[in-house]
Amino acid sequence: MIRPAIIFYTLFFGAVALRAQDTLFPTSLPTPTPSEAAAASPASTAGAVSTPAPMTTTTMKKRGFFSRMMHPFSSSEVLPKYANRKLNGLILNLQVSPQPVRLSEVRQLEVKVNVSNLGDHLVTLEFPTDQRIEVQLINSGDTVLTKWSENHAIKETPGTVLVNPGEHIEYKESIATRDLTPGRVFTAEAFFPKYPELRIRQKFMTEP
Repeated sequence: MIRPAIIFYTLFFGAVALRAQDTLFPTSLPTPTPSEAAAASPASTAGAVSTPAPMTTTTMKKRGFFSRMMHPFSSSEVLPKYANRKLNGLILNLQVSPQPVRLSEVRQLEVKVNVSNLGDHLVTLEFPTDQRIEVQLINSGDTVLTKWSENHAIKETPGTVLVNPGEHIEYKESIATRDLTPGRVFTAEAFFPKYPELRIRQKFMTEP
């Protein structure tokens, strides 16, 4: 009578232990329903067209290795130093669009030049004509292919531009792509003819 009772309780508690083990460490994961699977999958991007953001180049300078070692908590960028000291504090940012440059679709490149005064003093720029910037396209051999001024009349009208600390001015011009060929790297350069130190370049790739 005692032995059958022992066998019964052994089998009973063994079954309870196995059930608890399956609860704590399931051997298989539940299969998600179709609605759950659809919710977990990423949204379809079929038909979506992504437009690459225009590249921007700056004249801010990277600090050297030893400077970063001596001043580890300072900014990694510093203002450029110009031979013409009255330009100190100015930086240029250049943006060329569209990107990529598909010559079958693009007849004009838009070139945007932003001049910011990050210094602590007013910068005065004086110009002998009404031209402020020059834009040109250059090939890999450093040959100038197209100049913005070639298709624009320059008037002999002097002018002055004031750039206060913390402010910026922006110039936006278009330049023809007729001299460019597909599948090559070209350079867009913008500079101030009166202040040649204020110069910036950006490379770009052309497509058919």
